[in-house]
Amino acid sequence: MADIDVNQIMVQMRAMAAAAQSSTVAQPAAATSGADFASLLKNSVDQVNATQQQSTGLAEAFAKGDPNTDLTEVMVAMQKASLSFQAMTTVRNKLVEAYKDVMNMPM
Repeated sequence: MADIDVNQIMVQMRAMAAAAQSSTVAQPAAATSGADFASLLKNSVDQVNATQQQSTGLAEAFAKGDPNTDLTEVMVAMQKASLSFQAMTTVRNKLVEAYKDVMNMPM
């Protein structure tokens, strides 16, 4: 089993946080460039699905005793899948809340 380098994981987490912040800042530019919301949403759901399928595949390989599958790799993949699903659920909840707010606006 490979040793876990905590510093490398922290660097990766900081890079992902910076990427998330920059994508949040760049979001209005994407909206003005005519990006199709439905396709963006579908791509996001597809990415979450792919992450979950990869996690499941790694977990099954580890459970079967595959010597090339590392427990830390399985755990990281499972956490990525969990976080991406939670983020997608949060976005869905915000969209539903926004829809309800729009529908309750007086005409």
